[in-house]
Amino acid sequence: MIMTDDILSRDTDALPLEPEEEIQRLRDALEAKTREAEEHRDRYLRGAAEFDNARKRAAREREDYTRFANESLLRELLPILDNFDRALQAARGEPGAAAVTAGVELIQRELLRVLEKFGVTSFASVGQPFDPERHEAIARVPAGAQPEGTVVNETARGYMLNGRVLRPAMVTVAAPPDTTAP
Repeated sequence: MIMTDDILSRDTDALPLEPEEEIQRLRDALEAKTREAEEHRDRYLRGAAEFDNARKRAAREREDYTRFANESLLRELLPILDNFDRALQAARGEPGAAAVTAGVELIQRELLRVLEKFGVTSFASVGQPFDPERHEAIARVPAGAQPEGTVVNETARGYMLNGRVLRPAMVTVAAPPDTTAP
């Protein structure tokens, strides 16, 4: 890089320059300073863009943190919901348990409502195609009327937290019929 001080400084013993030479020297100095100014402008614009990207990334990370901060606590509550489902399933077969069943259903609905306030929702699996992102296959059964790869039974419900899988559903999947059987 040409330094302006070097270009503009003259040796006092040097001969005076011709006007054309002086104009050329000044043009060269101007061109050098223009390039230097462009480099500084480019560095400034890149720095400003990096700062803006970092600010946006930090805001996005902060938002994600607040959306998913309770994930471990919410994951710990899911077995309680499973136990409510099991209790209700067992109590529905008992004729004298109607009052208890109603109370457990009320508690379960209230817990689900609170979880929904924090972004937790359950999703349906039975009849849906098997999706390894949302389902955990625990068994395969020969497909009857269901197409191969379809979820035929749900052992434990799956839950989402703000659009992200909190816990996959534990499911039974339809497999192709066994053609080797006699």
